[in-house]
Amino acid sequence: MTVLDVVAHFFLGVVVVLSCAHLAGSLAQRLGQPRVVGEICAGLALGPSLLGNLSPELADLLLPRDILPMIDGLSQLGLVLFVFGVGQELASTRLRGTARQGLLISQASMAVPFVAGVLVAVPLIGGTAEHPVASVLFIGCALSITAFPVLARLLSDLGIGRTRPGQLSLLAAAVGDGASWLLLAVALAVAGGSGPGGLLVSAVGAVVVTIAFLGPVRLALARWADRAGPASPISGGLLPVVAVAATATLTAVIGIHQLIGALLVGIAWPAHRQGAAALMETSKSVLLPFFFLSFGLGVDLGSLQLDGATMGALAALLTAAVGAKIAGPGLCGRLTGLSWRDSFILGSLLNTRGLTELVVIQVGYQAGLIDQRLLAILTVVALATTVMTAPLLRLAGLRPPGTRTRRAAAGPAPPPAGTSAPAPPAPAETPLPAPPVPAEMSVPALHN
Repeated sequence: MTVLDVVAHFFLGVVVVLSCAHLAGSLAQRLGQPRVVGEICAGLALGPSLLGNLSPELADLLLPRDILPMIDGLSQLGLVLFVFGVGQELASTRLRGTARQGLLISQASMAVPFVAGVLVAVPLIGGTAEHPVASVLFIGCALSITAFPVLARLLSDLGIGRTRPGQLSLLAAAVGDGASWLLLAVALAVAGGSGPGGLLVSAVGAVVVTIAFLGPVRLALARWADRAGPASPISGGLLPVVAVAATATLTAVIGIHQLIGALLVGIAWPAHRQGAAALMETSKSVLLPFFFLSFGLGVDLGSLQLDGATMGALAALLTAAVGAKIAGPGLCGRLTGLSWRDSFILGSLLNTRGLTELVVIQVGYQAGLIDQRLLAILTVVALATTVMTAPLLRLAGLRPPGTRTRRAAAGPAPPPAGTSAPAPPAPAETPLPAPPVPAEMSVPALHN
């Protein structure tokens, strides 16, 4: 039998990872879930949680240790390009008349889960962590995250992106996630243990870099894009990759996580460029499955001891994550004029965590802010809060992604047995012109 060398094994691993991610994503869609849920589960299944536990020999044959550095390189590239895409989507979010209400809801969406996470984390962390303050801040940050890209895709699939809850959820996720990334940077700086002086230097460096990218760099790139034609380098796919890699290196040098640099480039880069859009799509469909695999190789859900302490920690974190994320923005939305139904939809949408929280908790794990047990528990929380989004929206009268397409293809449901088919509709009469709608009510409302 021919023995595969490292390069051949690498390409075999590519086939396995991409095929499993595609199949699992398609299955998730058929079950009314976002594709990313299936892709995350595929990465976990290829790791010690399933395949490594059932057949270690097969796992080592398909994904031997020699190819893991190459897999990790692809995963890190996919990760920074994904965060670049998050920055692009954050920068393209428009207020559309929801500024005051949206800012209030975004503060509730970030602050309430953060406080709930901190309160739960204090007894969980105790004095056993190496950096207890940073660990507590980190768990609060992890529970306050919303998966902005998953949310945007969900709104598009449901066709509610232009409704008031849809617009408010996007705005709240954009502002809240920006604040959560800043809190993550603070937690990582505290965990660095460089003392007040080093922390101050890192904070000043972060502020300077952020102001530079949101101000002069963004303006300069916009002017360049306006002067240049569609064939210019700024509209291609090469320059964004170079900019992301260079800025990630710069932020890492000054003591800020490299993903913050990728996020800043995404915010500053001119939106709606063909090359950047193609790059984001490639990173999601081709490169991110390798991040899911790298993440899955580092998490063993089967090692979780189902004892009272572990189940209590999981129940506390899941309750805090779901309750605070739905109740905080939902009550704020109700107090600022939304109906109870739209407030519930708003909170349910913001409860989507998905990939973004996986990125955050992996960063915290690598920094030593959480141990293997909390990594596994927070992974379950991230998956559970994402999976429950579709059932919660169905409870509010909205159809999950893919349902409309299947129902449309199947045609109208047949009448129940023993009943006659409904009569054909009468010819429609010419409607009278509707009265003008006031400006403050111009956003379409949700209907069952």
